Amino acid sequence: MSLRHHLRRPPSVTAAEAVRLVEEGALVVDVRREFEWNRAHIPGAVHMPLEHLRERGHELPEERLLITFCTGGIRSAGAANLLVEYGFDAVNMSRGLIEWRAAGGPLSQ
Repeated sequence: MSLRHHLRRPPSVTAAEAVRLVEEGALVVDVRREFEWNRAHIPGAVHMPLEHLRERGHELPEERLLITFCTGGIRSAGAANLLVEYGFDAVNMSRGLIEWRAAGGPLSQ
């Protein structure tokens, strides 16, 4: 992934908005590494580490809003930009796991 994917601000939503959007059918794409996913993750999220997004992006549904997610929102911003370039309807969840927990979003371990 090039540096420009991380420098450009992607469309973003707050965790509270993300919780609502998931209830309405959006899909969370967790781009964290395996050990982070194993500690805790959002139920129903797709785990697709950022370094695998280019080769596995075709596995994502084209008809759903995708909400990219990581611990703090930096990696997922780059992921959202990449997915938008690929033609997906994608947004970044700003502040990631930190804000998701504060908004009362569910977590699995």
